[in-house]
Amino acid sequence: MIEIKIIPLALKKADKREISIKMIEETVSNPDQIVSGYGERSVAQKIYKIDTKKMMLRVIYEYDEKYTVITAYLTSQIDKYWSKE
Repeated sequence: MIEIKIIPLALKKADKREISIKMIEETVSNPDQIVSGYGERSVAQKIYKIDTKKMMLRVIYEYDEKYTVITAYLTSQIDKYWSKE
């Protein structure tokens, strides 16, 4: 089991955005794709079907012996963020 820490601000934003901790942990543990973020950060991406719409959860994190989640958000703009490489 990987260790995932979610910083308090990320928890607050996830709650406001109605993103469950389970979804964040699932996305970090088993992403559909990982892309580079700013600096040393990475972005785990996973596509979910929410109601009848395809949405992508993007979880921005840093890794240093454990995953530290900085923020997470849902987007419908999958093509904008999905890496074709």
